[in-house]
Amino acid sequence: MDRPNSPVMRPIVWLGDSKRNLRDFPNGAQKLLGDELQLIQFGGMPKDAKPFKGVGSGVLEIALRYASDAYRVVLALQLGKRIYILHAFQKKSKRGIATPKREIDLIKQRYNEAQELAHDYEKTKIN
Repeated sequence: MDRPNSPVMRPIVWLGDSKRNLRDFPNGAQKLLGDELQLIQFGGMPKDAKPFKGVGSGVLEIALRYASDAYRVVLALQLGKRIYILHAFQKKSKRGIATPKREIDLIKQRYNEAQELAHDYEKTKIN
């Protein structure tokens, strides 16, 4: 029997090579980002998360500095009951804080894919 206020862990769906990319990060960065993703799975919001503008509603970016490098995980939260990891990458921009266009284009493409997956999942699941 479930307790009335027990937290529910939302499942994660990894798109493209995002999981492999995250596994290529240094162990310490993997641990910190994994903890933040788990917090989101249980309904929390990490301090390093911020809206990722220009893609869609409910898209967040977790930005992490680790050992003088910058790592990013971009995810979609508001597409049904699952969390979609759109992209994980090491930021190597030499010109300011802007995310490179090729990364943004990939995130937009995967957001569209996540929307389709969420629609199909919600349509076919049994309540």
